[in-house]
Amino acid sequence: MPLSTTVEEHRAAGVKGLKFAIIVASDRLHGRGPQGDVSGDAASRLVSEAGHVVAKRSLIPNDAVKLVEEVVSAIEEGVDVVVVSGGTGLGPSDVTVEALTPLFEKSIPGFGELFRMLSFSAVGSAAMLSRAGAGIYRGSAVFLLPGSPHAVELALSKLILPEVGHLLAEARGIRRGASHGHG
Repeated sequence: MPLSTTVEEHRAAGVKGLKFAIIVASDRLHGRGPQGDVSGDAASRLVSEAGHVVAKRSLIPNDAVKLVEEVVSAIEEGVDVVVVSGGTGLGPSDVTVEALTPLFEKSIPGFGELFRMLSFSAVGSAAMLSRAGAGIYRGSAVFLLPGSPHAVELALSKLILPEVGHLLAEARGIRRGASHGHG
């Protein structure tokens, strides 16, 4: 099904050459260094291949205070998009959602809904265990993803990278021509 002209126009007007922060929250990987950070590697590769810049990359433990500090610091440094991988499950150490959603000035519920729908095709009913989400904080997009490399690749390739320029143009009130909002 072809995209509507309005969506194509909005995407064309989207922000290009964005600065990304890739933050991986993992107690297992933290302390080992970047070796074995398959999710962070996948995210960095996909972002770069899409013509964007990985301006910051971090590997931190599943710690609410450290998560908030990393995200706020990245945005204060001028990052447009923050991708946080890990800590979105239901386990006792999964604190990403609780730590970061209070920062959101606007939430983007469609991201989590679509992510779970796409995940369902791959993992079946286990997709409901993901609390992937997204929101806007200080004009930047923040995406909360599961820690698996497959989840990171799915979210970036199917949802984030195709739409993030348009998303930020909308969130920042950037309008070109006679475009209309989506409600």
